[in-house]
Amino acid sequence: MFLFDTLSLAFVALIILGTLPNFFYTAGYLPHIERKSHFLLHYFTFIASMLSVVVSANALVFLFFWEIMSLSSWQLILTETKEKSTLDAAKFYFFMTHFGFLFLLLFFLIVTNGDLEINFTQMQGIAHLFSYPTMLFFFLLLGFLSKAGAVPLHVWLPYAHPAAPSPVSALMSGVMLKVAMYGLFRFLFDVLYPWPLEWGTFILIIGSLTSLVGILYAMGERDIKALLANSSIENIGIILIAFAMGMIFDTLKLPYLSSFAFIAALFHIFNHMGFKSLLFMGAGSILHQTHTKNIEKFGGLISSMPVTAFTFLFAAMSITALPPTNGFLSEWMIFQSMLSSSHITSDISLKLAIPFAIFALAMTSGLAIATFVKAFGITFLGLHRSTNAKHATEVNFLMKSGMILSALYIASLMLFAPFYLHLFDDVFVSLGRVSVYAKLFPDGIWHMHSLGVHGGIVSPLLLFGSLVLVTALLLFAYRVFDVKERLYHTWGCGYKTAPNTQYTATGFSGVMRRFFNWLYQPEEHISKATLAGHETKFSDASYTLRIKPLFEVSLYEGTKKVTNIVSYWVYRLGHFEKTRYPAMIFNLLLFVLFSYRVFVHEVSWQTIMIESTMMIISIKILIIGEKK
Repeated sequence: MFLFDTLSLAFVALIILGTLPNFFYTAGYLPHIERKSHFLLHYFTFIASMLSVVVSANALVFLFFWEIMSLSSWQLILTETKEKSTLDAAKFYFFMTHFGFLFLLLFFLIVTNGDLEINFTQMQGIAHLFSYPTMLFFFLLLGFLSKAGAVPLHVWLPYAHPAAPSPVSALMSGVMLKVAMYGLFRFLFDVLYPWPLEWGTFILIIGSLTSLVGILYAMGERDIKALLANSSIENIGIILIAFAMGMIFDTLKLPYLSSFAFIAALFHIFNHMGFKSLLFMGAGSILHQTHTKNIEKFGGLISSMPVTAFTFLFAAMSITALPPTNGFLSEWMIFQSMLSSSHITSDISLKLAIPFAIFALAMTSGLAIATFVKAFGITFLGLHRSTNAKHATEVNFLMKSGMILSALYIASLMLFAPFYLHLFDDVFVSLGRVSVYAKLFPDGIWHMHSLGVHGGIVSPLLLFGSLVLVTALLLFAYRVFDVKERLYHTWGCGYKTAPNTQYTATGFSGVMRRFFNWLYQPEEHISKATLAGHETKFSDASYTLRIKPLFEVSLYEGTKKVTNIVSYWVYRLGHFEKTRYPAMIFNLLLFVLFSYRVFVHEVSWQTIMIESTMMIISIKILIIGEKK
């Protein structure tokens, strides 16, 4: 019923490390939640279900707790239902999570032959006998990546995470998305191994697109929680890039590079859990004190909310991969794994996919810095942009404790990286991969080596020590030389410095928004208060911008329109053309029978052509008929 191997225990540790700080933060946040009993019931159910998912030993238990996890998180989004947008977000999340569940159910029904109580090892034998393993692979991807938030199944994140209470947002983004990644690890290793090269290449492309799309939408956001949700999409893409490189190296019989890439993926999973949980806690504290999620209404909060500001800054430095943070270490490993593929010349698709992935990750890293400079600078620096920001104060002790504990966890990933990497190495050794820890640290813990042919060396502890030393020397010089402080008013080019003359979040991202206009498809509106009907003379003007989510508009709205057209056609067929209705059912039965023959038995192309021709003739005679 339950399985406690190294992979399961690693994710159990991840969930515990993510929930402990959240307990403190939630205890401080709880007085501001109206439906406390509803919240607490589903909150603890959500945590227990995530733990149960990662220790499940068969498909029945896994699916049961997966559904409990989905339903409890759905109810947590519905904790505060004062706004219609919250109900819409919950409906969207409910649909997307059960869309993924459907494909997981199909996957398990096939690999278990209907016996959902067999263990994962027995599933592998059945999966190897199945004629279409790539179909199983896509079922697995659709099931888990719809929960993880990979493109194009990512559209629910920017709606669900901002709508949920802030402690739940931290758990969903920091922990729940990683449970989906656990599922991908577990079943690709235990059930579908070995993999063809095309699978790794496909995940690499999906990961590259996910990282780029996520950070581009995060860059354009003004809602701080939606910004962080889009950033989670970006980091899921980065994890998928590392995971794909591990699959590719494994297929090409490069075991050391494969283990290196898989360890980088797991390291980034732990990293993202830490800094994204802390960022959502910080965003929740700001929302709690200013009563808005609009970045344009913040400003100057560093003086009134110093703990929130500095913990948010620490997490922002980590998520932007600035050295010597833990985020820098995992992204350095991912870059090194991709650069180590320069000698691969066997497949033309890899020659195109890997350079594209390197470009995508490099661009994502640069845009991430710009995004969090915007998020931190406009939120905490400058003048207060609203009355609520002006009167904001620091949050209570319990909420601060949760943020500080998360910051300490992030610091531990940076300071004790060799210890964590040793644990991650043990995880993949248990999954049949070779150990690479000795090659990572051949000279002790002070220098970490890449495993590529021309790989680099990084010294995170020395970088951190140098940073601390330089900072201490500057402070010492400041004290010894008694540096005078002189205050001057900011020169505003002749204009009076005021909140409305500061950089805005919209203006900050304006250049990138214009460059990627095809992706954002912005709707811009300018309204002016004129004087005596003169358009050139006005006392006030306002500028509003709405960015259209491309995938939602093109893919999901298009799918909805096609579904409506088809359903209307079926309705007419059933109610007004009753002669053709039985003919349609007859042809549907033929299609099911022919499909069963194709999927279960080996059928020659000649047979497929004959049966397809029969289907077309039957549809033409019985359904379409003669043109009038």
